Amino acid sequence: MSGTSLDSVDAVLVESQSGQFNMIGHHSHSIPAKLKDAILKLCQPGDDTLQLYAETDVQLGELFADATLQLFAIHHIQPSAVTAIGSHGQTVRHLPPSDNWIGFSQQIGDPNIIAALTRCATVADFRRADIALGGQGAPLVPAFHEDFFGHSERHRVIINIGGIANITSLPPSNLCIGFDTGPGNLLLDAWCWLNRHQPFDRNGEWGASGAVNEQLLERLKAHPFFSLPSPKSTGRESFHLDWLNQQLWKQFGDDGPPAAQDVQATLCALTADSIAESVLTLDVSADEAFVCGGGAHNSALMSRLEKQLQGVPLLTTAALGLDPDWVEAVAFAWLAMRRIHHLPGNMPSVTGAQRYAVLGGLYSA
Repeated sequence: MSGTSLDSVDAVLVESQSGQFNMIGHHSHSIPAKLKDAILKLCQPGDDTLQLYAETDVQLGELFADATLQLFAIHHIQPSAVTAIGSHGQTVRHLPPSDNWIGFSQQIGDPNIIAALTRCATVADFRRADIALGGQGAPLVPAFHEDFFGHSERHRVIINIGGIANITSLPPSNLCIGFDTGPGNLLLDAWCWLNRHQPFDRNGEWGASGAVNEQLLERLKAHPFFSLPSPKSTGRESFHLDWLNQQLWKQFGDDGPPAAQDVQATLCALTADSIAESVLTLDVSADEAFVCGGGAHNSALMSRLEKQLQGVPLLTTAALGLDPDWVEAVAFAWLAMRRIHHLPGNMPSVTGAQRYAVLGGLYSA
């Protein structure tokens, strides 16, 4: 899969046997700059060029297939040994159902091409079955989190900090819930690229050199998404550079924004605070929290998050046996396995769907 941050295509090799589900290999595949630019254009609201959409769909299918074939080569796996490939695809628009618009979630990366080039059955299009049942179509990973990370006695919260951040609450004796909390790395990466021409703030060092602007932070927190009840999900459509620049203009006007590193520090605080508030306001208090996704490598973000969690122990999912960089890709291998065995993959308590559903379409090799 490739995530909102567009930093790479993540491919993992997973074995399911006798009730055990283990990652046995992984590969990170770069996304060419030209293709990344095309994806970003498709992510922007407004009129799209249908030809660009279609061509990018094909190119991404080829790229996903190439990533898979390289994964096979690295780990000496024959296509005939693989039951199925699970491909999340690249989300270009995600608008959850609302009274104000028709809800949909659109991913590209043609699974027909993946199946043809790899000679493996491919499962894709995971989100739309949930949306068809009135759900948000996201987040979908909580079902996997419950299966892989749940504990019989401890209330664990799994925090995924990708481009968008989301949490999964796993109380031992209550229903699992999960929802998007707001921007994860998305605004941090965009602001870093705009000001430093670097794809991300390595280890959060640039942001750590700045100071949080409390007035700006409060304005950013006023975004209506943060006050919505769950189930809820979001994406680039709500949190993007244009929105950030609008908030900077409203706050500072002709005086100009604070120093760029101060804005970065404030964006870091926005991500950490919105996650922490979501965890602390759960109906059942958390015993421990575990982070996965690229945000786990941002020391400044992790430090702020740990402080804001007010004593809830914070680790990464490595402590639970799965590297935080690969959790989401493993989750979609798990969802593909569920599809092959005709088992539901969504959680109505998370997405708001009317019922459980088998997710994804199966594309033959």
